[in-house]
Amino acid sequence: MTDSSHFISTRGQAPKANFAEVLLAGLAPDGGLYVPAAWPQFSEGEIAAFAGKPYSHVAFEILSRFAGDAFSSADLKSDIEAAYAGFEDKAIAPLREIAKDEYLLELFHGPTFAFKDIALQILGRLFARALKGRGGRATIVAATSGDTGSAAIAALGGLPNIEVFVLHPRGRVSDVQRRQMTTSPHANVHNIALEGSFDDAQALVKGLFAQTEFAREISLTAVNSINFVRIAAQAVYYFTATAALGHPATFIVPTGNFGDIFAGEAAERMGLGIQRLVIATNQNDIMARALNDGVYAAGAAHHTLSPSMDIQVASNFERALFESSNRDADWTAAAMNDFARDKKLVLPPLVLENLRARYSAFACDDAQTLVTIKRVYDATGQIIDPHTAVAACAAQRITARPAVILATAHPAKFPDAVTRAIGFAPPVPPALAALDKLPEKQDILANSLPLLRKFISSRLAAWT
Repeated sequence: MTDSSHFISTRGQAPKANFAEVLLAGLAPDGGLYVPAAWPQFSEGEIAAFAGKPYSHVAFEILSRFAGDAFSSADLKSDIEAAYAGFEDKAIAPLREIAKDEYLLELFHGPTFAFKDIALQILGRLFARALKGRGGRATIVAATSGDTGSAAIAALGGLPNIEVFVLHPRGRVSDVQRRQMTTSPHANVHNIALEGSFDDAQALVKGLFAQTEFAREISLTAVNSINFVRIAAQAVYYFTATAALGHPATFIVPTGNFGDIFAGEAAERMGLGIQRLVIATNQNDIMARALNDGVYAAGAAHHTLSPSMDIQVASNFERALFESSNRDADWTAAAMNDFARDKKLVLPPLVLENLRARYSAFACDDAQTLVTIKRVYDATGQIIDPHTAVAACAAQRITARPAVILATAHPAKFPDAVTRAIGFAPPVPPALAALDKLPEKQDILANSLPLLRKFISSRLAAWT
């Protein structure tokens, strides 16, 4: 294996793993997040040659550098092509100019109309293939702030040897987002409406992983962005957008759990020229405060018009901290332990300097979000969702061009916010309109790790 096809933990106490092991494990056994032992490198010529190529071709070229011999080239290529066969736009991630040198990178043309599909459609197929090769079963537990859950269900629902448990914060996702999860007909899908915030749900998932004997007993794994395969797959559209433009751009990314924007850092570390990565947050502005004030401090999560970003603990920030500390695993482990205890971390000067060399950060509140939706519609006729609007709001504060705004969800998933902004609801794709007629199935749980463990065990009783 090459260094780019085996993986180390950000906390330094886990054995090296290959691509398939990282895929099935999700979180490293020491509590850290997997990163490649060395980032694969692409030359300027290789990147330029991506222009005009099918999206699946670029995805294969990038993912194959990480996969090594964990999957055959034929199997990897087949799963990537199958993953994107059902997307509504054949470009998969089309780039649309909305003003001079300002673009929307549309990432919502998959089955659940959110950017999570781009990675999860691949991950689900690879997951099934790896399980079949290894034998046995897997239990997937995913915390979602809105979109990961439905994308995971779309990718994994109905697959053999997999049970999927999705936790969403009760009353804190849009009606469309909830129905995309709770109307699943698949027997292997279990929806949990948690009495609490996304951060509570995420903490419960990490708590399950920490119970190592139970986690091993049920073959626990994760498919949210703590799984590095998600990051690798999301890095692809930074390459395709840059190749299409023909020169480096500034990417403005609506940011909650920091996975989508860290995929941009991953692309840059692989050789992609990027002018700047701009973190765009809503009122839950922990990342803006961390970059601008130098203190990573969690508070109470606020419910906003962009609920997928209602997060105060950004899991993937650990990867950025690891890289910005020059891969100091001892410091990263200590820092994450301190943050888990105190909910506060003062960033050392070197780490902060390295982060600021790559990232800028801005926060936009709900009022600014609504104004931005209306401004973009009035100027271009384009309707954007509130998460994309947070990024479009941040784009107004930077001068670097070209600016690429990541459009992360279809506006029809958030009709109430769009209606407040422009006076009418966006057109609804037939697949979303049909959700209203389907029965919902979910269980409501208190924010309790013992209760969650009991719930999972009861649903898995058929295994024994």
